[in-house]
Amino acid sequence: MATAPDVIKPDHAATARHFIFGDEHDQLRASIRSFVDREIVPHVHEWEQTTFPDEIVRRLGEVGFLGLSVPEQYGGQGGDYYSNLVLAEEIARGGSGGLLMGLSVHTDMVIPPLLQFGSEEQKQAYVPAGVRGEQIFALGITEPDAGSDVAAIKTRAVRDGDEWVINGSKTFITNGHRASMIMLVTKTDPDAGYDGFSIFLVPMDAPGMVREQKLSKMGMHASDTALLAFQDVRVPADALLGPDTGKGFFQIMWELQAERLIGAAGALGYAQYAFDKALAYANERATFGRPLGKHQAIRHKFAQMATDIAAARQLIYGTAWSYANGDYPVRAISQAKLNATQVAFRVADDCVQILGGAGYMTEYDVERVFRDIRLYRIGAGADEILLDVIGKSYGL
Repeated sequence: MATAPDVIKPDHAATARHFIFGDEHDQLRASIRSFVDREIVPHVHEWEQTTFPDEIVRRLGEVGFLGLSVPEQYGGQGGDYYSNLVLAEEIARGGSGGLLMGLSVHTDMVIPPLLQFGSEEQKQAYVPAGVRGEQIFALGITEPDAGSDVAAIKTRAVRDGDEWVINGSKTFITNGHRASMIMLVTKTDPDAGYDGFSIFLVPMDAPGMVREQKLSKMGMHASDTALLAFQDVRVPADALLGPDTGKGFFQIMWELQAERLIGAAGALGYAQYAFDKALAYANERATFGRPLGKHQAIRHKFAQMATDIAAARQLIYGTAWSYANGDYPVRAISQAKLNATQVAFRVADDCVQILGGAGYMTEYDVERVFRDIRLYRIGAGADEILLDVIGKSYGL
């Protein structure tokens, strides 16, 4: 018969570390969290008015956070993919969705394709500077008439001797006003279908490159978003990503998988931030003679949110394990992104509801999260596109 000391007492608040993370990830998380608390949190409200400064990107580079999974030969830390998840989650906990978005484009949407498909010269030219935060990158896919329908892209690149001449436009480009280089998806052969796309690494100070308009948005105010025009922009032949033309569509489809997975992690981390803020409020705010959180209706909201966040997180981590081990799990990534962003939006909505009128005020953080997080259900594959991807994966 078990004696009292042998009985394991239940700990309802305990959280188990997922198997993909080790002690080194815990140390990294603590280090990033300390940096975020010190150098990001105090400025979040200011950046909503001014956008985040380039200096914070350089600071992140100085402490080694922009190249966590980048090989050491290119200035990175040589860590694993899970380190990128830690970074996304901890930046999200800082409370600036715009900074999270801008950094994610730089670290997880541009640098990985550079490493995967770029020439050695391209890698040396861009990756170390990007890891140091001395250069900031943008990704140019969306156009006024082409969003999720990548095949509808009209921006053209035409060969002219040893150069390519680019004409067209891109819109909704994150980092578009601060970037030094844009990874640009173009059409090089309009008659070749999916084999007619190519990607170019275009310096943002190239003649004919026009940053037309800084776009005004519902949320993500801390991030700059641009309308860009390309008017006879000339780039050398070695600006082509990869050795051959016609590979751009497949390169960008490869990139989208990592973008969707890191987007899922970032959205969920941002939802956790809103949850934590609402929980603190519910413990401090008294209604009808007791703390707000002691009312069953509110307690149940927190229980449901916590359960949904936990389930979404497990799907993300499990999919990340598959991805990091060399699989290409498009269905699972699509499910993880779809689920996490929908959960995050519901959580943000519930957090505003819990705060009531205060939740609608800009001085309370959940208001900002609610506006910011709506974008995650559009960018990197809208809900409807992901549902179609998932449905088609079953032969439907």
